[in-house]
Amino acid sequence: MNKAAHPFTPEAADFLANPYPTYAHLRTTGRAHYNPQTDQWLIPHHADVSALLRDRRVGRTYRHRFTHEEFGRTPPPPEQEPFHTLNDNGMLDLEPPTHTRIRRLVAKAFTPRTVERLRTYVEELADALVRDLVADGGGDLAARVAEPLPVAVIAQMLGIPESDRPLLRPWSAAICGMYELNPTEETAARAVRASVEFTAYLSDLISTRRENPGDDLISALIAAYEDGQSHGQSLTEQEMISTCVLLLNAGHEATVNATVNGWYALFRHPAQLAALRADPARLIPTAVEELMRYDTPLQLFERWVLDDIEIDGVTIPRGAELALLFGSANHDPAVFTRPAELDIARRDNPHISFSAGIHYCIGAPLARIELAASMGALLRRAPGMRLAAEPRRKPNFVIRGLEELPVEM
Repeated sequence: MNKAAHPFTPEAADFLANPYPTYAHLRTTGRAHYNPQTDQWLIPHHADVSALLRDRRVGRTYRHRFTHEEFGRTPPPPEQEPFHTLNDNGMLDLEPPTHTRIRRLVAKAFTPRTVERLRTYVEELADALVRDLVADGGGDLAARVAEPLPVAVIAQMLGIPESDRPLLRPWSAAICGMYELNPTEETAARAVRASVEFTAYLSDLISTRRENPGDDLISALIAAYEDGQSHGQSLTEQEMISTCVLLLNAGHEATVNATVNGWYALFRHPAQLAALRADPARLIPTAVEELMRYDTPLQLFERWVLDDIEIDGVTIPRGAELALLFGSANHDPAVFTRPAELDIARRDNPHISFSAGIHYCIGAPLARIELAASMGALLRRAPGMRLAAEPRRKPNFVIRGLEELPVEM
């Protein structure tokens, strides 16, 4: 247990460019490090992160057991209420039994058959986006392929009209700004505005789907709601709205950043890219997993300590907050051979980029289909694609990505 000074400086440009040396230092100097800037305990080892994701003594929320005051925490400012109402009713930020009820209902609509039915749509859309990029001789891979693909796919799955889809990405980006460490007042204000607008939009869409149901996830959630009312297992309308927002935000942010981080890594490792181009059918599945491990799109996941826990012989008390460092866990040499190296043929790859335990990403199968589809289309249609200029990194730590990824053919 380490309360001494450490080099964890997520606001610094050099850290944002490459946090992995800092993670290595944290791993070699302890299993938990107190960070006074965020009042969190940093957890850098794969074994600890993996175990804590499954430990019911910690949770995504504490409100199912304690008030803010009982837990020693200050309630959020009243002006942020629209964001917290939206966020706190999604299953990612809930604990059993509410989480169990919502996830069970969502899983009925989010079945493997539903996801598999989207495969052809995903592959055709990825191919069309890449074809247009190649026809133009290149451009911004983020804006032309990485962003529109998952936005369109999750919107298609939910049944959001094509004309409304440009609204989704800005709302998602504004809301996800609140997941960074110590968000500013301006960030909070943007998230609140987006929460109000997104909630109103989905409320209207749900009302429309109640009158005219379709073959989509929102209609399926409404059916689950109506079926469950007599069994006490229904979704409230707020839970339905929050679930849709969660699926949209997770579908946007994780897949977009996994795509651009992954291709940037490949451009910086030409031998690995050449091997992938030479044998895509064999290597795409392992490359998708390795690229998510190598430069993890979600670097940190938070947990509240609900009952005292002990790490490395020291008690972390109820009321403390843990920062589970996914990026560090995915580079832990205790688990991964030569973790600092990119190895797209890596077979033994228990990365935790999709989390673990009851909050394991319900959209993981869809994300894998999207990542493989865009990678396959780019390898097939743009075999000579190369980096046109060094990209700008987003000034974020928790959600790690690039502002753009300029490429040429």
